[in-house]
Amino acid sequence: MNKIPLKENLDFDLSKRPDISYIANLVQQGQRVLDLGCGNGELMVILKSKGVKVQGIEKDDSCIIQCVKRGLYVHHGDIDDGLQHHLDKSFDYVILNQTIQQTLNPGAIIKECLRIGKKVVIVFPNFSHWQIRLSILISGKTPVTDLMPFHWYDTPNLHYLSTKDFADFCEYEKIKVLKRAFFNHKREIKALPNLFATLALFVIQAQN
Repeated sequence: MNKIPLKENLDFDLSKRPDISYIANLVQQGQRVLDLGCGNGELMVILKSKGVKVQGIEKDDSCIIQCVKRGLYVHHGDIDDGLQHHLDKSFDYVILNQTIQQTLNPGAIIKECLRIGKKVVIVFPNFSHWQIRLSILISGKTPVTDLMPFHWYDTPNLHYLSTKDFADFCEYEKIKVLKRAFFNHKREIKALPNLFATLALFVIQAQN
């Protein structure tokens, strides 16, 4: 995998986003990418600088404005409304970076992504991180941590899952896992990721 250099003119610190760095090194020049729930376009900026043909879908108006200011191609839309207008295998990668846990029906959305993308990258917060486990054990309440900084009544997260939960989902649905990587806010986690990783990344593909 060819490592990309950190761009000096980025308006965010890429060194603090190992997930974005991993994805950016995964995607190659000239490939077509759809970033679902692209936020303010941090990942898209990096991919575009590599010569990747990237477009996004985002429902937050303020994020769309930021994307437009960065010269990014973004559609206004809610992925819960469906992706039927996209053709089969029309993208090399479909990316959901910390998006899937905020959707109403993540299983159906993942299957749609596998239809329209040759490969799909899923990144999500790992709810079984030790700090979350400890918080629940001590307080007996839904945790509010650096990883999950919301209360139960204002969180955008509708589903909570762990690295093992997603692996089980892929096995049950007969989805091929091509790569997996795990991170905290600084680096990749190699040992006991279900306990120590704050983010999980899976690269998946539909079975032929």
